[in-house]
Amino acid sequence: MGALDEGHYHAEIDNEVSFELGFESQPETLAIQDAVRVLLQGLGEDINREGIKKTPFRVAKALRQGTRGYKQKVNDIVHGALFPEAGLEGGSGQAGGVGGLVIVRDLDLFSYCESCLLPFQVKCHVGYVPSGKRVVGLSKLSRVADIFAKRLQSPQRLADEICTALQHGIKPTGVAVVLQCMHIHFPNFESAFLDSTSQGWVKITATSGSGVFEDENADVWTDFWSLLKFRGISIDNAHHRSSGQSWCPSQSCGMPGQANSAMTNAVNSILKSLGEDPLREELVETPSRFVKWFMNFRNSNLEMKLNGFVRSRIDTRSPSGHGGNFNDGICSELNLSFWSQCEHHLLPFQGVVHVGYHSSDGVNPVGRPLVQSVVHFYGFKLQVQERVTRQIAETVSSFLGEDIIVVVEANHTCMISRGIEKFGSNTATFAVLGRFSTDPVARAKFLQSLPDSCSARR
Repeated sequence: MGALDEGHYHAEIDNEVSFELGFESQPETLAIQDAVRVLLQGLGEDINREGIKKTPFRVAKALRQGTRGYKQKVNDIVHGALFPEAGLEGGSGQAGGVGGLVIVRDLDLFSYCESCLLPFQVKCHVGYVPSGKRVVGLSKLSRVADIFAKRLQSPQRLADEICTALQHGIKPTGVAVVLQCMHIHFPNFESAFLDSTSQGWVKITATSGSGVFEDENADVWTDFWSLLKFRGISIDNAHHRSSGQSWCPSQSCGMPGQANSAMTNAVNSILKSLGEDPLREELVETPSRFVKWFMNFRNSNLEMKLNGFVRSRIDTRSPSGHGGNFNDGICSELNLSFWSQCEHHLLPFQGVVHVGYHSSDGVNPVGRPLVQSVVHFYGFKLQVQERVTRQIAETVSSFLGEDIIVVVEANHTCMISRGIEKFGSNTATFAVLGRFSTDPVARAKFLQSLPDSCSARR
């Protein structure tokens, strides 16, 4: 039941191939692919390497899907979704619920940050007070919000554009929009070595209101917040459009320095291909910021970083410290910070690494900082999670012994930016060497020792 017959299956495959072939030949897609090749070459990568040969096309497809809102119009969605409803006169009466507040909560969206071009997650809540004897189909609120999310954005502009579009499109008594946004906070290579406690995400709440919601102290806002809290939605750090608050981590680093001109020109080409104006005030510094962040993933010298930068800072006699555990000879270093960049889509993923090994005296022979430095070294490259897990295991075995187990847990932004949009999803991989590869009891003991919250750090 529900299975595809063979002919229909092949038709589905053919349609997907045809779509990709047509998409690949479009001028905008070709321009983005050329720009991505320039970026990869700027990292010193071989663009014909098997793992990244198709990366330019994957990136182009993700970016164009993720910014398709530039080609969509609100009126095309709203005008066919207005329905008459008796009792909704020109005002906004509350008796019996007639003309009362309507809220759609927990709409999952994603957008690309206009300051750095990294995707950010959005939890969207929209409310309106109907008028003029008409209501709007509730699914259209989500679709209108998605049009503006699928553009280069800041949280406040996104909230304002959704609010204004709905006010003009359905002409209610008022519209309220609340966005809970999360932006990955990616440290640079050197700061990650110095400070392993960097937070993985920046969070902010943006609001916008029109009509009866224009006054942020109005009673109707109190009703709106109460209905959110009624379902356990906690709103922190809310600010209104007048605050002008900056939130992108790239902006906290000040003005970007001189960047590779070929790479910044490539990013400008990407902006134009997406339908944006690189000279727009908010985008002028974006190419330099993006290149500065992207260059974290150049190939680095392992001996220089591990021996020169780290070994001088560790006490080889120190115990395993706040990550260490001793259980029948099984020791561990838990919750090691981890950041990396997906080589398939050039999007970040981050989380934590847990390392287990055997030690008769319960002492880490080299100290936690060296294990953390190995994690950072292999993380700050174009990677796939399966590979980085194996590389960490093989390297730490050279100084922690041949019995090694490594678990990597990470959140991938490519899971949301390519239309899958499974917020909060987490990927776990593990590698085993020596006794851990043959002893299921030892593996089980280590896995049971992992923290209760086995999700990437947020």
